Amino acid sequence: MTADMLHIDVGAYALGLLEEPDRRAFEAHLASCASCHEELGTLRGVARTLDGIGPIAEPAGAPPVPPEPAVVADLMRHRTARQRRHRAARALAAAAAGVVLLGGALGTGFTLGADREPPPAGQDDGTAALLRDGHRTSATDAGTGVTGTVATQEKAWGSRIAMRLGKVRGPLECELVAVDRRGEAHTVVGWSVPAKGYGLPGSPQPALALQGGTALRPEEISRFEVRTIGTGRTLLTVPA
Repeated sequence: MTADMLHIDVGAYALGLLEEPDRRAFEAHLASCASCHEELGTLRGVARTLDGIGPIAEPAGAPPVPPEPAVVADLMRHRTARQRRHRAARALAAAAAGVVLLGGALGTGFTLGADREPPPAGQDDGTAALLRDGHRTSATDAGTGVTGTVATQEKAWGSRIAMRLGKVRGPLECELVAVDRRGEAHTVVGWSVPAKGYGLPGSPQPALALQGGTALRPEEISRFEVRTIGTGRTLLTVPA
């Protein structure tokens, strides 16, 4: 709120018309503004006078008396300033909502699927590099035919994990879990498999590449499993 916007609140403050947030803002402004303080002293006398005057009955059939131009101008300035403040508040709220949504998206983890736009040339989200440089293990399931490679990289918070998956038929919803030494499963990342699958004749992509993470450290992981969500069927087991 600018000083000019606060200057026009003098009349409304003297008459007790300001809402609580505006009243506090004006009182803070009043402490350092001599002109508003002087004007308020004058208007308070007028307000006390008006407070003691009851409504005056108009003669029957008399046209309504128009308000004084100065009063109308003051009210219009006050309304315009209030609308300007409300527009600014809405803009700030929208910006804050955008930040919250962006923060929520970043906080859900990071994945790269076959249905996502590939990164521009020279850029990579790290999946390919992790699959190339991380500690890798591969496996193929004789029953399902699903094949995959899992790469692990130790981090201060646990393990960063990337996977390349092929020969999987859809439609399915799957998840990659890290199984610890006690046999407990920890979800790394989840995804959906389209009807044409990945890495099969007619599939849109030869393989699915994605990444996620777990709080487990690499030495705490005994194996990785690709499971169907809902039924819990294991499609592929990759040793760690």
